[in-house]
Amino acid sequence: MARAKITDEVGGAAVRGALAEGADRNTTATAVRYLLQLLAERAPGNTVEVRVPPFGAVQCIPGPRHTRGTPPNVIETDAATWLALASGSLSWDAGLASGSVHASGQRATLEGLLPLRF
Repeated sequence: MARAKITDEVGGAAVRGALAEGADRNTTATAVRYLLQLLAERAPGNTVEVRVPPFGAVQCIPGPRHTRGTPPNVIETDAATWLALASGSLSWDAGLASGSVHASGQRATLEGLLPLRF
């Protein structure tokens, strides 16, 4: 069963709360999931899997479809880094250089897709 879509009203409020620091776990989880949802809507596809454990993961970016096992193109980061990337306070290159973003695979990039509008 598909997860319910997070509304812009609820998601936007969660993102603003999470970016203000001191947000509780539920607010952070909602913010992360909402921003992953926006990414998947902005770049629909199944070529790259973006993971933000323990809160969520999405497949996005058009191209070859992955169906079994570990995806060949994976991006993984923590919640704070994902919020910074998605909001534009951290650039893709800076995230990679700092080691806070792990990207593997030829197509594992979000350059040009971030920041997201919320």
